[in-house]
Amino acid sequence: MSEEKEPREREAEPRAAGEPGSAAEGAEAAATEEASGAGEPSAVAAVPREPVRLPSDGRTRLMAALWPPRVSRGQLVVALLLFALGLALAIQVRSTNDHSELRGARQEDLVRILDELDGKQQRLQSEKTQLEQSLAQLENSSNQAKEAQEQTRKKAAELGVLAGTEQATGPGIVLTIDDPQGQVKADMLLDTLQELRAAGAEAIQINDVRVVAGTYFTDNSSENGVRIDGKDVSQPFRFTVVGNPQDLTPALNIPGGVVRSLENHQAQATIVQQQKVLVDALATPKPLQYGKPAAK
Repeated sequence: MSEEKEPREREAEPRAAGEPGSAAEGAEAAATEEASGAGEPSAVAAVPREPVRLPSDGRTRLMAALWPPRVSRGQLVVALLLFALGLALAIQVRSTNDHSELRGARQEDLVRILDELDGKQQRLQSEKTQLEQSLAQLENSSNQAKEAQEQTRKKAAELGVLAGTEQATGPGIVLTIDDPQGQVKADMLLDTLQELRAAGAEAIQINDVRVVAGTYFTDNSSENGVRIDGKDVSQPFRFTVVGNPQDLTPALNIPGGVVRSLENHQAQATIVQQQKVLVDALATPKPLQYGKPAAK
């Protein structure tokens, strides 16, 4: 009986906290608590933040205070104004230093410098006058050249009208000769041409043939017509003439003149005055075989 009581007494004795048995029991108790609290959220332990450490070095603290810079708009405006003021003062000081030599110069030196400036001004004025004269001469030469070119072009156009190589337009008359009997011959057309030239005709065209200084007329024996410069021209003969109508019409209607002569040969002449006629037939110029411009 005494032996059975001893084990029970040993079990009833409390175990020390540092003994192995007590550690196992603590682990079992912790596991039991975790199992019992598995359905509840576990409390999150707060992590303590480390305190901000200020730099201990004085230079480091100064740099941290100055950078990054904190500049307001007013400070920026003041800085710009101070910069402009300093720049103006620097320019003023430099200008004053540049003129310091003249301020300290003697009266004789100042007079000499003034004389040199006057002489330089006179030379520049003389050069300016010469350049202005040269410019005026060039302008006159240019104007004269342009005028000469214009005159040459105008003269060439006038000569082209007389030579039959240019078209002509202006006031004039249109003379139409109807010859149903075929009595009008080459000599009668030549007489008509001479009367028109004598009355001041400047350009003449007969049908589609341009009349020039070397124009000639021949009778066409095979047909009822005339050949002008080798081209067959049949009636009615139509003269298109550029000139003063007030001079051309009376020259044709004088007694015993062209109109009366045509009527005597049973031909009818009709004259129509116009403010603008066009002579558009052109003559082919022939090269000169013997004549050439004489040297001046």
